[in-house]
Amino acid sequence: MNYRGVILKERAKSGPAPDEFTRVRIPQKGANEVLGIVESLLGANKIRVRCMDGVVRLARIPGKIKKKIWIMEGDVVIVVPWSFQNEKADIAWKYSGPQVNWLQRKGFLKS
Repeated sequence: MNYRGVILKERAKSGPAPDEFTRVRIPQKGANEVLGIVESLLGANKIRVRCMDGVVRLARIPGKIKKKIWIMEGDVVIVVPWSFQNEKADIAWKYSGPQVNWLQRKGFLKS
């Protein structure tokens, strides 16, 4: 394989540039979703999240998210509070850096 083929192959692996994204997922009020910022990692797939509705919740990272995405302190996530216990929730989505910037510009994220 020549040099040009290696470069094209590496570009194909890397995917789109980090500034490029097509859509930003917004929390759906009908599905009881809330934006939140991760405060601390507690271990055993549990984290503490400060939600935009003013409640600090103990959130669980479901297995399908845990296996694909790393969640760290300061990350912006969508949480779905439990219907029977409002102080607990499940993580539904994690935003990337450019998506967080977009949320701040549009006023969804107060910070």
